Amino acid sequence: MPLKQPLSVISDKEDMIWDEIRRETKEQAEQEPALASFLHASILNHDTLEGALSFHLANKLASPALSALQVREIIEDSIREDGCLRKAVRADIQAVYDRDSACDSYSLPFLYFKGFHALQAFRVSHCLWHKGRLSLAYFLQSHIALTFGVDIHPAAKIGKGIMLDHATGIVIGETAVVEDNVSIMQAVTLGGTGKESGDRHPKVGKGVLISAGAKVLGNIRIGEGAKIGAGSVVLKDVPPHTTVVGVPAVEVGHPTSESPALEMNHSISCDEDCKK
Repeated sequence: MPLKQPLSVISDKEDMIWDEIRRETKEQAEQEPALASFLHASILNHDTLEGALSFHLANKLASPALSALQVREIIEDSIREDGCLRKAVRADIQAVYDRDSACDSYSLPFLYFKGFHALQAFRVSHCLWHKGRLSLAYFLQSHIALTFGVDIHPAAKIGKGIMLDHATGIVIGETAVVEDNVSIMQAVTLGGTGKESGDRHPKVGKGVLISAGAKVLGNIRIGEGAKIGAGSVVLKDVPPHTTVVGVPAVEVGHPTSESPALEMNHSISCDEDCKK
């Protein structure tokens, strides 16, 4: 059996996000000595973003059943085996930095935002699911839900550049698909409509913005660049670049940009002005 490649050598020659995280963290450690030990253990003692992430998540997801050391090994194995995880992690950090008005540094989501943590932990459970390690994938799903308040089935398919803002109460079902560059606010459900089996969850296109508390139910398609208003209940397909709102949701206009997820404008009145 070939020796495992250390995470310390799984890195790009230029990793701008990781370099910026380290720079910011060094400044924070100098400015707040009380956190210096935590910041060194979480970031500054590691050679790569992957190494720091495995350490940070493992300490959050450790339990009497699985120690932090065991969880870290599971995470690191997944990163080695799935090259896409490295790109997704960085794209997700960039998404939060670009879209969240409360985020003014790259280190902030890495250290403190549970939406980012839950999403990266999901990516590990998804990797385990596709390796046939279903029991371990379900175990991680359960602990992710308990720890971060986010419940994503390990079989769901989620692209990169995703922001789960605040994240508390987000539920994403087994056959759901979320494409690249989507923004999802707290208390959103991508769920089924009952006890049906098979393909039964929503498919969300690129650039979609789903505002707080929205419920998207059933095997329906949310078209690219669509926008779903807060508190809406969506029960049928939404055409691309269309704004829907209400219970049940109805079309009210068109977003003011091609990718509402990037603009993060939750207002509906401006979209009504664009109705054709």
